[in-house]
Amino acid sequence: MAKLVLIRHGQSLWNLHNLFTGWVDVPLSQQGIQEAIQAGKKLKNEPFDQIYTSTLIRAITTAMIVMSENASGKVPIIEHDDLDAQHNDFMKIYSDAARINSIPVKKAWQLNERYYGELQGMNKDETIAKFGEAQVKIWRRSFDVPPPRGEALKNTAERAIPWFQKHIEPALQIGKNILIAAHGNSLRSIIMHIEQLTETQVLELELQTGVPVIFESTGSKIQRI
Repeated sequence: MAKLVLIRHGQSLWNLHNLFTGWVDVPLSQQGIQEAIQAGKKLKNEPFDQIYTSTLIRAITTAMIVMSENASGKVPIIEHDDLDAQHNDFMKIYSDAARINSIPVKKAWQLNERYYGELQGMNKDETIAKFGEAQVKIWRRSFDVPPPRGEALKNTAERAIPWFQKHIEPALQIGKNILIAAHGNSLRSIIMHIEQLTETQVLELELQTGVPVIFESTGSKIQRI
């Protein structure tokens, strides 16, 4: 039996200021840091084998803070697949003991937040005043209607779910315990796949910042606990 833990990053500075964030690389707020610490305490005794994050600093930081509280004593090591061969070799670990005591952290753009297009950086209340509450609700809460030059939840699901099927499901099937730190919409997409939610049901799914969602995997079945 393996465990899968999904966690939406802690509150970011743009969450704090009520701005559409999307792919803009904004760090955690003080509250977000505290949320990640509390999540780490809840997950203290979970022995993770692999960690995955989006490419955005708020998700990466959340994962690192969570692991700073972990009782395993293992060290999360961020992998950089964007380096050329020479510089990638610079990150090689030559100590067997250090390698055994590390957990690989892989970044995946497919886990990035939904791209909000021309709404990115705009205040949500001011956006309602400009475009009307009904239109903004359609952009935010419909499954397949994107904001101007942005992604709908459907588009996010189309990248997040195949990535999950390719990289995570096989690892769970061989008993790997996995932590994924990502974003509200990419994680909603993954949960939609796991729990076979309809397009209407996934729109009602809310994930709080910094709160872990835990699943158990037994072979081909993944179930929330």
